[in-house]
Amino acid sequence: MESRSFYNEILTEHNIRPYYKHDIVNPDYTLEGVNPNCGDDIFIKLKCDGDVITDAAFTGDGCAVSQASADIMMGLIIGKKKDEALHLADVFIRMIKGEASEEEIDSLEEASALRDISHMPARVKCAVLGWHTLEELLGDNLPQR
Repeated sequence: MESRSFYNEILTEHNIRPYYKHDIVNPDYTLEGVNPNCGDDIFIKLKCDGDVITDAAFTGDGCAVSQASADIMMGLIIGKKKDEALHLADVFIRMIKGEASEEEIDSLEEASALRDISHMPARVKCAVLGWHTLEELLGDNLPQR
């Protein structure tokens, strides 16, 4: 029950007072993510200095889960290299699928509060919208190895 309470507290805080929901002037990268099933529509915006994400924000509308998840993600990826941010997105999505180790889940910090969303199938696409959008955005903008 404590886990459910923590989930509700995190979700509420990031939905009522999203720190990263604002526009960025002249972002280096912008991509829209849409969940047509429920109408979630967000724009991920990033500023980078070389390979490091120096600022991140999102705009758009959606349910509490999509908005909170995107806000948490932004706080987690700022200061990270692009490939590190992609790794975190991969871990988050695998966590939702029940495929991530406890150590990997711990690396998600506050985002780990959303781990039980997998038990709410109607909310899974909401929770992963920002993360999938980040993967698409950065995956298209990383040099091929």
